[in-house]
Amino acid sequence: MCTVVREYLSRRVAPPEERVSLGPDVGRRDFLRLAGTAAAVLAAGPVWAQDAKVEVHWLGQSATKLTTPSGKVIVIDPFITKNPKTPDKWKNLDTLGKVDVILVTHGHGDHVGDVAELARKTGAKVLGPAGLIATLTDIGWVAPEQGVRFGKGGRVNPLGPQITITQVRAEHSSEVTVVDPTTKKSTTYPGGEPCGFIIEFENKFKLYHMGDTGLFGDMRLIGEYYKPDLVMIPIGGHFVMDPRDAAYATTQMIKPKYAIPFHYGTFPVLKGTPQEYQTALGSGASVQVFPISPGDALKF
Repeated sequence: MCTVVREYLSRRVAPPEERVSLGPDVGRRDFLRLAGTAAAVLAAGPVWAQDAKVEVHWLGQSATKLTTPSGKVIVIDPFITKNPKTPDKWKNLDTLGKVDVILVTHGHGDHVGDVAELARKTGAKVLGPAGLIATLTDIGWVAPEQGVRFGKGGRVNPLGPQITITQVRAEHSSEVTVVDPTTKKSTTYPGGEPCGFIIEFENKFKLYHMGDTGLFGDMRLIGEYYKPDLVMIPIGGHFVMDPRDAAYATTQMIKPKYAIPFHYGTFPVLKGTPQEYQTALGSGASVQVFPISPGDALKF
């Protein structure tokens, strides 16, 4: 507590009537005032290093592990154990360590593949489109007390007031298919509407995880209104944007500082490549592209 108080006082010049002695003659009134200051600082939120970064760990397809400046862990679209592009070391979900929140953009198997097991292992809250979370709880993949339903435009703070998660539109489909292990018969359930997520972290850095989407006009609104610093953008084509579409969305609509292309090469139909995306962006594009490989991590 004293460390917190001294750090606070070192940044703030108190007016004469608030100044207190920190020497050996501290009186009762000064002590109470000091304690009150410490309580106010602690109530304002957790203390974290002001130079701490957001770590973005891409695990293939759109599976992503985010570590916030204060050490919170968010996993998005956990398709890991059966993902052909995920490095072997990550196939054991225990490698992820603690997980505080799981986000799911829609119900397709290459996005919810490990949701049930990861939720069971970690006890993390599972957040996503209202209809999808309803289905995941109905079929027993997510315990009712772990599921958090919200909708497009909704803002939630499951990790405290310094981290805000906003759900935004995506142009895709969403259904949940369950295969009976005995009969091999599949049953398909409604998966709500697909979405993307804008995440604003403690250091005010904003990430736009687009999930699966085609090109749509409101990307311009998302760029203008939320002003994301980093976009994680699908480029594989067929089910999502191809490199040309993604380049247009990046430079003409969203206009981020940084981009990480994903959702390509996992399956044969996802033919788009980071090289094609960068070519389509053109040499004059101001965005900095990071064509990383599954398993790579970056800090912002």
